[in-house]
Amino acid sequence: MPQERTYRSQIDHERLMSFRVIVKETDLFIQASRDLAAQAKESILLHRGYIESFIQRHPDFSASLVPLQFLKPVPVIIADMLAAASVSGVGPMAAVAGAIAEHVGFDLLQFSDEIIIENGGDVFIRTNQPVTIAIFANRSPLNMRMGLEIDSCDGPMAVCTSSGTVGHSISFGTADAVTVVSRSCAVADAAATAIANRVKQKTDVQEAIYFGKDIKGVKGLIVIKNDKAGMWGDINVVRIQQNKG
Repeated sequence: MPQERTYRSQIDHERLMSFRVIVKETDLFIQASRDLAAQAKESILLHRGYIESFIQRHPDFSASLVPLQFLKPVPVIIADMLAAASVSGVGPMAAVAGAIAEHVGFDLLQFSDEIIIENGGDVFIRTNQPVTIAIFANRSPLNMRMGLEIDSCDGPMAVCTSSGTVGHSISFGTADAVTVVSRSCAVADAAATAIANRVKQKTDVQEAIYFGKDIKGVKGLIVIKNDKAGMWGDINVVRIQQNKG
């Protein structure tokens, strides 16, 4: 049964329609100019089909925790996951949520000039005006108090968050949140995982930032552990106002 993602109640874009599409383990929260649930489901099935078929032929693709290489031509979404894993030093499945969000996002841009897709903390964004993405940091006192203002007017952007204290994804660290901004959702997803793996205590935050800033395709990042936050890159960090009462 899909996990309830209560943080989605914090997502609000008054100009766009919101809807949820679930296919097996894929659970997308989508905002667009109109209801595109049918088109989104078709796109999810297409891209999941590529991934599932590839895993059937190459089981190591789903199990590996390190980058892999395949010489034969592969579907574009598989190539994106392999490339993201390669630059980040993780297994290709570390990029799966971001890759699906991105590929579905590009498909839906045929029907709506503005699209926001959230897939388990990985967000694909293409809007005509800047939007603010709040950072979910679980038990940290900084949880939902920091956000990133993202301007995607000149092309889609990705904001992906990995955590060692929330969610079912594999993490070897205990970061409350590592958020990465990139043009590529697959890269942002894999990079967030790789960076989060290096955070086990507050003193690891700076070293994790040094590691993350050298990943090709990363435009900016934020690392949160307990009450400590570090950041780097071309990002606009904003304070999130807390609702009272």
